[in-house]
Amino acid sequence: MGVSATQLNGGQATVAAIQREIQTNGPVVAIFAVYSDFMSYRSGVYFRTSNQLVGYHAVRIIGWGTQTCFNSNQKVDFWIGANSWGTGWGEYGFFKIRRGVNEVGFEQSGISFGVPK
Repeated sequence: MGVSATQLNGGQATVAAIQREIQTNGPVVAIFAVYSDFMSYRSGVYFRTSNQLVGYHAVRIIGWGTQTCFNSNQKVDFWIGANSWGTGWGEYGFFKIRRGVNEVGFEQSGISFGVPK
């Protein structure tokens, strides 16, 4: 048995479609634009503040949540991503990124998942 890669909704995935795929079959892959501030992410919900594009990167989206920002008391929806840069980066190798706003192309640029053959 093998696995083939399939793109979700032809590259224009909705939040609901991504969530449904994660619930049904597990993590999906997101390809997104990486800006210089992402390299130094440590914790919290990431939102781009830099205009310096450094490249593109693929990560696994493993879940989602909502948290209240301590400085504004606003609720922020986020994706939970698993990075490949080791446990010394971010939150032990994981990160949160704003959900529902296509932050850095996260919900648009080729959401993919594996399908058993």
